[in-house]
Amino acid sequence: MTNTASELVHRGPLLAAGILLGAGLGGFVDGIVLHQILQWHNMLSNQLPPDNLINAKVNMYWDGVFHAAVWVMTAVGLRLLWAAGCRADVPWSGRTLVGGLLLGWGLFNVVEGIINHTLLGLHHVNEYTADKLPWDMAFLGFGALLLLAGCLLVQAGRHDTAVRGTRKP
Repeated sequence: MTNTASELVHRGPLLAAGILLGAGLGGFVDGIVLHQILQWHNMLSNQLPPDNLINAKVNMYWDGVFHAAVWVMTAVGLRLLWAAGCRADVPWSGRTLVGGLLLGWGLFNVVEGIINHTLLGLHHVNEYTADKLPWDMAFLGFGALLLLAGCLLVQAGRHDTAVRGTRKP
């Protein structure tokens, strides 16, 4: 029985690396841009407004826990990327990797938006506006667009079947 090229190609490791990297990096964008630069919210700002030093310190602590979690996701994603790059059966596809990154970032936005903004009400995208819903919906909508773009790129990457020789880890 003869193996075809598609039987020898495994895209899963590169896609998994891209998704974890995308979720971690998307979390960093959220934390750096929305928490620190724009200061629109903190992890607990809807429940514990940072209007005094104690509340601000508690929010800062939970922002740090959040950053530690997205750092771990990014580090694991890098490890998976390294492992995928050492495998001869994994095609090195920019479309698959970038598609995975967009999927991960989109998943981060959708999951974080649904859980933290809607279900738990820990914070909203912009705590300092009267109408928070448009900001939260825009965050979810951006996440959905990232998911769509990621799916399209991953689908396009299915045509990238060139495998490489094994590289040393």
